[in-house]
Amino acid sequence: MASNYLEFIFKIDPVQPASEILIAELGYLGFESFVENEDGITAYIPAEEFEEDLFAGVHILQSEEFQITYSREEIERVNWNEEWEKNFSSIIVGDICSVRAPFHSKPDTDYDIVIEPKMSFGTGHHATTHMMIKLILENEWKNKSVLDMGCGTGVLAILAAMKGADKVDAIDIDNWCYLNTLENIQRNDCEHINVEEGGAELLEGKKYDRILANINRNILLEDLPVYVKTLNRDGEIYLSGFYTEDLKVIEKACMDLGLSYMNHVERNNWVAVKFLLLDF
Repeated sequence: MASNYLEFIFKIDPVQPASEILIAELGYLGFESFVENEDGITAYIPAEEFEEDLFAGVHILQSEEFQITYSREEIERVNWNEEWEKNFSSIIVGDICSVRAPFHSKPDTDYDIVIEPKMSFGTGHHATTHMMIKLILENEWKNKSVLDMGCGTGVLAILAAMKGADKVDAIDIDNWCYLNTLENIQRNDCEHINVEEGGAELLEGKKYDRILANINRNILLEDLPVYVKTLNRDGEIYLSGFYTEDLKVIEKACMDLGLSYMNHVERNNWVAVKFLLLDF
């Protein structure tokens, strides 16, 4: 007989980027489903897979930067796919790009991306993904080499490929994201996208005309030097995953590495920004 689930309700202050980090860490421990709320997340794990000392390995719960509390309750097993389908709606960005699930009807858009996100990030609903899609739509990708760093569902890599990029690498450190991206590139007939599991260490010796990195502020600041090293002259880098108030910090770090600010967009206090590596 199938076991029940444990439902953990996490209250988080401030909510971001802690929620995204917590989801990633819990995913490694066997949590199967997440719901993001205004004040935190709700996470689910089969009752038989949970051990009392499991949270000892969740680093963000020990962080002094965030106040995180939680409660738990045992609930009856549910069909997560069915529940997800009830709540997942398609989106359209700029009237020309749709992001939808396989069970949604095909809209009349220039670019139609079909994804099944499972536990990965990047459905287009989050402000950062929405803004990155907008920036991709506004810029040139034909015959460009592209890196989607922290690819999540692979939606940004897929859109870049649809816009004509001829070489696309999609990288994520999370195994769920790696596997989900593999599924989604096949679903969208973009099998030429190369998908790898890992971090910035995979970029050694590689070069790109365009880099997309929708991660979070701390990882961006840590890995920016590696990204810039892989960027071709006159190359462009698009960053998101941080708040409006962090833009100055990101901008200074980029300028210190020789990047020039081009423009940015904002949505719900989140930012996506474009920088250019000039050819001196």
